[in-house]
Amino acid sequence: MNIEPALKALAAALHGEGPAVELSTAPDGSFLVSPVQTPGFDDAVVVVRTSGSTGTPKAAVLTVEALAASSMATALALKGEGQWLLALPVQYVAGLQVLVRSLFAGTRPWAMDLSAGFNPEAFTAAALELTDRIRFTSLVPTQLQRLLDSPAPETLAVLRRFNSILLGGAPASAELLHTARDAGLRVVTTYGSAETCGGCVYDGVPIEGVEVKVSETGRILLGGDIVAAGYLDDPDLTADAFIEEDGLRWFRTNDLGSIDAEGILTVLGRADDVVITGGVKVSAAHVQSELEKLDGVTAAFVTGVPSAEWGQAVAAYVAVADSTPAGISGFTARRQDLLGPLAPKTVLAAPELILLPNGKPDRLAMTELLNQLHQGK
Repeated sequence: MNIEPALKALAAALHGEGPAVELSTAPDGSFLVSPVQTPGFDDAVVVVRTSGSTGTPKAAVLTVEALAASSMATALALKGEGQWLLALPVQYVAGLQVLVRSLFAGTRPWAMDLSAGFNPEAFTAAALELTDRIRFTSLVPTQLQRLLDSPAPETLAVLRRFNSILLGGAPASAELLHTARDAGLRVVTTYGSAETCGGCVYDGVPIEGVEVKVSETGRILLGGDIVAAGYLDDPDLTADAFIEEDGLRWFRTNDLGSIDAEGILTVLGRADDVVITGGVKVSAAHVQSELEKLDGVTAAFVTGVPSAEWGQAVAAYVAVADSTPAGISGFTARRQDLLGPLAPKTVLAAPELILLPNGKPDRLAMTELLNQLHQGK
């Protein structure tokens, strides 16, 4: 794919020789570059939309300083700069950062063809085009899972050649991480968002120049030069999400977490993922984790849906390995035996979760289907 227009536009914005831009991907896989006016923001380079998996996407404004700090800290954490393989859409921060890191490193990235979606064959073909001795890529868990489902020998070979595979965008199951590392892959789990120039916590540890703290209510805050300047055309939302304390800029996430005695961050789930059902508080993240431990379950999404009897009812969209009608109906019928009191009142089993273009679960779409299935009972 011709990546030059996107690289040139980004380079010009980074050097102050062109306007801030927003990148996107056309249906045929080509890269689109749109100049963006960013009134009120100095040194803006790029505007990145949040995924919108839980609501209207927000437009985060990233500056030269933030992107430079992120790229430097990433290189330090990965112990080098090298060639990147772009395997994610450029309109999302993880894809964008492949281009930005390459520009700061002076290396040429290679973009895989995503016009037919993500598949192991296209990924393998693109990875074979890399020429640098030091190689990196960014994936989401769904992509890595597809690459490791009955992998061809050449797919495993190219995966093992990456010095690091950054894995973020959604929680990765312990089973997936074990499978990947057992296969000889150097996987680094990342945590962050568009508002922090992408992943800024690697394997639970903040990268250079990044601060992490947890508020009294359990909310995770990320601080440092990597924090975005704010949201475009939304001063109220900017004021609510971004704060400054003792000269440090912080982004207030919507995630709950804890930090252990060694400074390792554990993300416990979203602040809004607690389902109050029949007066009992249930963690959707915990139910999801228990579902994903079951044999035959490859992924799960859990939420609360309106219920006349319970106020809210726990509902789950579950991806099952046996996607035949018998397998799906069998799992749905067995859920009470499998999970006991944690069993969701409504379950929709399918071959895979519904995903956004960036590979993250489409929470809104699955919640709507679960609402329709539960019918407010």
